[in-house]
Amino acid sequence: MEQFEVMSLQHIVLIYLAVNNVVTFFIYGVDKWKAKKSKWRIREAALLGLAVLGGSIGAWLGMKVWHHKTQHKKFKYGVPAIIIVQLVLIAYFLYR
Repeated sequence: MEQFEVMSLQHIVLIYLAVNNVVTFFIYGVDKWKAKKSKWRIREAALLGLAVLGGSIGAWLGMKVWHHKTQHKKFKYGVPAIIIVQLVLIAYFLYR
């Protein structure tokens, strides 16, 4: 009988973060497209919530690539602040 290797918690977290960042990046692009087309928009709270839930790098890249929400202070300063907090938390949990 073959044994299956159980994924470690670190692997699961890395997969979650990778998927969340890719999804967040594209959602920022979709919202920018909707803004240009005068369509129904994604709520700012949802965009920031995705960043808080681990998609902060995707949010930051989405802001840069799509030129989206770059003038809004809560995004301009909030997303980098979220990234810093998340990096500090990751460092704490990895090196404690």
